Amino acid sequence: MGLFNSFKEKVLNEFIDIIEWTDGTPDTIVWRFPRYQSEIKNGAQLTVRESQVAVLVNEGQFADVFQPGRYQLTTSNMPILSTLKGWKYGFNSPFKVDVYFVNTKQFINLHWGTPNPIMLRDPEFGPIRIRGFGSYCFQVQSDPTKFMKGVTGTDGNYTTDKVSEQLRNHIITKFTDYLGESKIAALDLAANLNEFSDALKDYLAKDFDDYGIDLTKFLVENISLPENVERALDQRSSIGIIGRNNMGAFTQMQFGNSLEDGANNPMGSDNGMASSAMGMGMAMAMAQQMAQQMQPVQQQQPMQQQAVQQPMQQQAMAPPPVAQQPIYYTAVNGAQSGPYGIQQLAQLAQQGQLKADTMVWTQGMAGWAPAASVQALSQLLASNTPPPPPPPAM
Repeated sequence: MGLFNSFKEKVLNEFIDIIEWTDGTPDTIVWRFPRYQSEIKNGAQLTVRESQVAVLVNEGQFADVFQPGRYQLTTSNMPILSTLKGWKYGFNSPFKVDVYFVNTKQFINLHWGTPNPIMLRDPEFGPIRIRGFGSYCFQVQSDPTKFMKGVTGTDGNYTTDKVSEQLRNHIITKFTDYLGESKIAALDLAANLNEFSDALKDYLAKDFDDYGIDLTKFLVENISLPENVERALDQRSSIGIIGRNNMGAFTQMQFGNSLEDGANNPMGSDNGMASSAMGMGMAMAMAQQMAQQMQPVQQQQPMQQQAVQQPMQQQAMAPPPVAQQPIYYTAVNGAQSGPYGIQQLAQLAQQGQLKADTMVWTQGMAGWAPAASVQALSQLLASNTPPPPPPPAM
């Protein structure tokens, strides 16, 4: 069966004198005309439709290029191929040559986007991450030899998928560089999408031209911020709409949002109930904090004065602090002991363990000294001295 099909294809192709391409796909850029052993009859009819260009390639060398129209392939209208082949006038034999059809229409709605967030320094928010995406259109230049040499090579069925990835790499690199150099605030990016699109189209034209491609349209459709930054902006907008002086309404709104979030969680789940309660508490705490920050300065000044006066009044009404009694260390026979308070020393004096010549020291003394030389301790020793014995009875 395989041998029969090969023979059938050979016979049919040898009797085909019309060379044309009816493109039924939306993404094919280059298509090679199939011919058994690449043999073309002299005098064959070549039909090139609008938005197509036909290129003859002889043994890897580019020969004649045919723009849209109908041609009879003879030595008179194939001057380059005739020179390469060394044909003489009146040559009438079949010849081997590859016929490539190149689609020169615009390929539209090709998408690009940043696979990873772009780190930028915003003048208002500081370091942030930004994503961007859009679309572009391109077409092969009228002379397709540059595109075929540098991109397709000998590929007989080349589609947009094979080149779009490389083009996207150029777009993302230039987009990142241009966005960083522009120094435009994140809140102003939406108002500059047209300017971004036009500037980047000119910026990328040279990269596309290196491949033999013309960039016909380039659009920056959206530049998005991270979700946490978007939520912060939404909250700021809510405050602006409600009004800075009506923070009570903002608190109620935050509380209502937390209740709604809690209702969306499964009530039978402990985690759902816990996260709901946590969300409610966080919403109320954030609302209270923002309410304090948003109060006018005129309202904050009396509160600050009252906050300063209140500790002063409390300090005036409070009793003075109790004076702390000193503590002493004792040294008997070179052994240090203590510390002792006055009451403990009084007990030691009563027990006879604290004597007039006992060496003592407390904070503020230059060195050790006898207990009798310390005024506070001399009083303890005096109070513990027994009275003189009574006179003998008569």
